[in-house]
Amino acid sequence: MFESEKIIAIIAPMKILNTYIFKQIFVGFLLIAFSLLAMLWLTQSLKFVEMVTRQGLPVYLFAEMTSLLMPRIFNVLSPIAVFVAVLFVYNRLIADRELIVMQSAGITPLQNAKAALIIGVVMSLFNIYVMDYGIPQAERAFRDLEWRVKNNITQMIFREGEFTPLKNGITIFIDKHENDGSVSGIFVSDESKPNIKVTLTAEKGRLVQTKNGPRILFINGVRQEIDKTNYKFNTLAFSRYSAEFNNVGGSQKKDESVREKSITELLNSANDPTLSPQDVRKNIVEGHRRLIYPFYNLVFALIACCGLLTCTFNRRGHAKIVAIEVFFMILISGADLALTNLASKTLYILPLLYANCVIPLVICIYMLLFYNPFYFHHRERIEVTKNEI
Repeated sequence: MFESEKIIAIIAPMKILNTYIFKQIFVGFLLIAFSLLAMLWLTQSLKFVEMVTRQGLPVYLFAEMTSLLMPRIFNVLSPIAVFVAVLFVYNRLIADRELIVMQSAGITPLQNAKAALIIGVVMSLFNIYVMDYGIPQAERAFRDLEWRVKNNITQMIFREGEFTPLKNGITIFIDKHENDGSVSGIFVSDESKPNIKVTLTAEKGRLVQTKNGPRILFINGVRQEIDKTNYKFNTLAFSRYSAEFNNVGGSQKKDESVREKSITELLNSANDPTLSPQDVRKNIVEGHRRLIYPFYNLVFALIACCGLLTCTFNRRGHAKIVAIEVFFMILISGADLALTNLASKTLYILPLLYANCVIPLVICIYMLLFYNPFYFHHRERIEVTKNEI
């Protein structure tokens, strides 16, 4: 009975301390992640600002297109945000002497690192979901939305009561947009051919997408053509008339990108006869990277706390330890990018991708379990005394 009460008396304060550290890390992670997301969202949204200002893209479509980029950006930022949050919290705990008190009470480095371990595991599992389900769905939705925006351009490009110049000497005027997507009071001046000028006027019109490209359908109008070489004039009244304007917009949907495929499709790309050997290698590397990259959340969380938890206390601060941890984080991130590029050329590099993630993880766990700086300082003192003798 006494032993069980003693165990409970030890475990209960540990849960409180881990909860205390975890809350600080989690709040810091949210602040850092959303701050970085907001900054990158602004930079990415600049690509679509022109569609709003010049082409009249509705604001809700602008917000939807930019928000679909967020899963991809979050996946890249998550390990960095975890690293910064863990490093900041544990460094502050040391500066406030809170961690020193915990260590003096007999709490081991691994027990102090439990909060960082939990946040690393949670974010790794969440990133697995984002990479395997969130990003493919968001990329498909973004591609479909982008295609609709580029092909349903009547409302965006052609503004009511304005002459809209296009490429190759084509100018279009729209009087009014109808609710069904058609336009009324359409005028087109076509000077794409040097010696021929064509003028089209119609009561109504509509942009139609065909296999050969976009066409404009005119209803109840007149076509006038003048040849500048011999000043020959032709006119034609029509009830329906269509003309190709390939520079107006419209395109076929792009093929499915690597980001849109599931991890099963990526790893089984060798069975797809439509892919080239280079595309097969890229798909396989992307599939393996989706298995590896989420665990950098755990690796970076342990790197951020490992050095601070296993080093001796220094009143002057731990700037060197922090600098070393930042250096190793940058080194591992750079190695991941370099090995990914090399693996897309030869698949023999794939084991190094796994090693780049597993080796730092094993080293950090080993240091938290077995590394004791006091042992090394004690040995140094013994050697110094022996030399003096």
